[in-house]
Amino acid sequence: MAGLVRVLLRYKGPSSLVSRSSVATRHYAAMSGLLIEDPKYAWLKELGLSAQNKGVYYGVWGGEGEETTSYCPANNQPIAKVIQGSAADYEKAITATREAWKVWADVPGPKRGEIVRQIGEAFRKNINLLGKLLAMEMGKIVPEGVGEVQEYIDIADYAVGLSRMFAGHVFPSERPGHMLIEQWNPLGVIGVITAFNFPCAVYGWNSCLALVTGNTVLWKGAPSTPLTSVAMTRIVTKVLEDNNIPGSVCSLVCGGANIGTLIAKDERVNLVSFTGSTPIGQKVSLMVQERFGKFLLELGGNNAIIVDEDADLEMVVRAGVFACAGTAGQRCTTTRRLILHEKVHDQVVEKLVKAYGQLRIGDPLDDGVLYGPLHSKQGVAQYQQAVADAVAQGGKIECGGKVIDRPGNFVEPTIISGLSHDAAVVQRETFAPIVYALKCKSFEEAVEWNNEVKQGLTSSLFTKNPNKIFRWIGPKGSDCGVVNVNIPTSGAEIGGAFGGEKHTGGGRESGSDAWKQYMRRSTCTINYSTELPLAQGIKFE
Repeated sequence: MAGLVRVLLRYKGPSSLVSRSSVATRHYAAMSGLLIEDPKYAWLKELGLSAQNKGVYYGVWGGEGEETTSYCPANNQPIAKVIQGSAADYEKAITATREAWKVWADVPGPKRGEIVRQIGEAFRKNINLLGKLLAMEMGKIVPEGVGEVQEYIDIADYAVGLSRMFAGHVFPSERPGHMLIEQWNPLGVIGVITAFNFPCAVYGWNSCLALVTGNTVLWKGAPSTPLTSVAMTRIVTKVLEDNNIPGSVCSLVCGGANIGTLIAKDERVNLVSFTGSTPIGQKVSLMVQERFGKFLLELGGNNAIIVDEDADLEMVVRAGVFACAGTAGQRCTTTRRLILHEKVHDQVVEKLVKAYGQLRIGDPLDDGVLYGPLHSKQGVAQYQQAVADAVAQGGKIECGGKVIDRPGNFVEPTIISGLSHDAAVVQRETFAPIVYALKCKSFEEAVEWNNEVKQGLTSSLFTKNPNKIFRWIGPKGSDCGVVNVNIPTSGAEIGGAFGGEKHTGGGRESGSDAWKQYMRRSTCTINYSTELPLAQGIKFE
């Protein structure tokens, strides 16, 4: 814990959190209307943002839909406005994106990789500005915002190498003078629908792989983070245009469910990649399936850390603070359940409560802050409901459990013990900084509890026992898409495929062979002889 203590400042209560700068910001916003006009946030304009922004791009900027306002969750003040796309805007965008594919598909893979490399470099140059924008618009702290942009850069680097490596196979043919090969080709247009919690990285995972595999991209970001969508699109499309490539290779239509529905139902969109909640993801998948389209789903996670009786508890607590409270509990990989062996349950809870007390809560743009606000008022309401439900179902609040009395969407990071593993509130995912500490009797029982929830995204086991480690990652162990040992449930690297099973959707993004989801596979038989033998030795003469 020493390292943690060195970088944290003790939280002394809500009254200590209202800084002079936040009071000044509220005063200025009240006077001017938009934070982007406050000199304190003049850096926003370095990203090409203004007080009113067009939220549609398909080679040209436009937007004829409703005007929306982006709010800062740290103070609920308006940052800037964005004109969203209409159905007519969408039609123009999908038409332009499909036309751009005719150009992009003819660009050799390594050349596509070179352009993606330049996109990654452009993000490197803007990493700090974009990291601050993510902190301001989404609500995560600046180091996490910068880290998210780094994920985009990392997947761009990965995609550059991939552009020279994605390959099919050559198989032995049973027929003389025949070649049997496997050929991969791009799908066409990839529709990407992303969520508010990772408005940068998830688009990067999808777009970089989609681009190097020869596809064009039509993006609809979360309606509550439109400034991030606009700023990123400006960076990406400038690189494209500087290379004499149509900017509509990466088109953007900001909007809400209406635009998402158009993407899901449109046969011209060859793959729909959706990141969001399980209920909405199910609706999207059904709409895509109705037209026999392809979809890639990255949905919810009710993730657990199992702590065995022989675990290193100091490591558990250091991992747990970030896994449970990082990003104010708004990662799809956030730990929602701590399944603790009965011999260590009380120690872990006690140590974690102490560590939570060291979290400095405040404006995510301020130095030293480790815990920011929830993204929306809706998130605060869901937090309150979950806490009330947990108490009603027999839970004990070990720490937290309250909304913090200050501007913005701040709630206390919360630990609740005493609930049954199958309590209704434990079985559902609440996108908030609430973790349920559950007491189990054995490793086998812990694995059973890990697997009993509907979702199957990520999981982790802390133990020193090699036997249990290999059982955990084996066929009777965790049923999740990400299975960790002695690290938290969050913080996945881009080199491995990311995604989950069951109600998490089954999709895989980022590394490994996730690129295959953006391509279609053809089995090709080439006869280079003058004979015409049939397979299986069939004679038809």
